[in-house]
Amino acid sequence: MPLLSIVFGILLDLLGIYGFVSSGGASYTALIPSFFGTLLVVAGVLALAFPPARKHFMHLAATVGLLGAFGGLGMGLPKLGALIAGTAARPQAVTLQIIMGLLSLVFVALCVRSFILARKAQGR
Repeated sequence: MPLLSIVFGILLDLLGIYGFVSSGGASYTALIPSFFGTLLVVAGVLALAFPPARKHFMHLAATVGLLGAFGGLGMGLPKLGALIAGTAARPQAVTLQIIMGLLSLVFVALCVRSFILARKAQGR
């Protein structure tokens, strides 16, 4: 699970960097996915470095993922109709928000699945 956190973190980092670079460096808010991605990478690395606290770091990562899903989808989905109609004020921003939200949602779903399997393995 820590490696999955690192992978999704890197994907979010790349998404943020892409958004920033493609805006010509004019939009610092395009780096928001990178903020969430860096937190996921740090949580994954700390989970690997401190095995006794692994569960805590992975719960932190799941929380960051949940906030990323709410933030990305909460900002992007209301503007999806305008994006499809071609009337969105900043179509790239809406697209990146939705991608961030979906990546984060997939990560959270995988975390929940992992947590359930871990609990079953403990016999609870």
